[in-house]
Amino acid sequence: MPELPEVEVSRRGVAPWLNDQTITDIIVRQRQMRWPVPEEIALAVGETVRQVKRRAKYLLIEMDAGTIVLHLGMSGKLRVVDASLEPVKHDHIDIVLGSGKCLRFNDPRRFGACLWQPADSELAQMQNLGPEPLTDAFDDKRLYTLSRQRKGAVKNFIMDNAIVVGVGNIYANEALFMAGIDPRRAAGRISAKRYQLLTDAIKKVLADAIEQGGTTLKDFTQSDGKPGYFKQKLRVYGRAQAPCDICKTPIKSVVIGQRNTFYCPTCQR
Repeated sequence: MPELPEVEVSRRGVAPWLNDQTITDIIVRQRQMRWPVPEEIALAVGETVRQVKRRAKYLLIEMDAGTIVLHLGMSGKLRVVDASLEPVKHDHIDIVLGSGKCLRFNDPRRFGACLWQPADSELAQMQNLGPEPLTDAFDDKRLYTLSRQRKGAVKNFIMDNAIVVGVGNIYANEALFMAGIDPRRAAGRISAKRYQLLTDAIKKVLADAIEQGGTTLKDFTQSDGKPGYFKQKLRVYGRAQAPCDICKTPIKSVVIGQRNTFYCPTCQR
């Protein structure tokens, strides 16, 4: 599943093509996605794109009348192509621009979403989200305070969007390794000092992934069609039984919260 860095890379890739462009048409070939594509999406036609933003894993195409909200789901891809280019299988939505280009949303599994948020309201999906991890609003004091009395695994805790948005499975694994914290440990049993290390690790691993262009996964490519390059830097995720880069102990794999989890039993405690 594309995670925050992949979504941010997609945003940076498509934004220059969309900013200040007028939407001349929206072609919906498949409305049955994670949530049905609303008829109100047509309200964007004739509107000028003011900016393309990201909130958690959502892309926000903002106009005066409202915002097109996109989520890539498990297999979604965005490309900027000539509007005249014939669609291929799973090309479900085109946002056609006055420039003759279109933003094309391809999603084989249809777990992605395309929603309309009026200017005077907020979608339920956008409510109750925690702070962005790469901003000052996210810090170690927040993690430590909210973790008290929590008995659940720290990995699930940092993946909770109400705590902090966008720390998905891959980067939760990597940040916990960088901070030397066992992902199985109870969130409430971790000290303030170690939460400082974890906060710094989350910020670093996400920033590095964005810089490298996103992690290459089977279903993800950048908007220009090139894969991300962060996968070569992954130190635990997907490396079960491979030697730890630091101590050479075989990486272990367990399931936490129905997600595969990878850690070094020697370096992480």
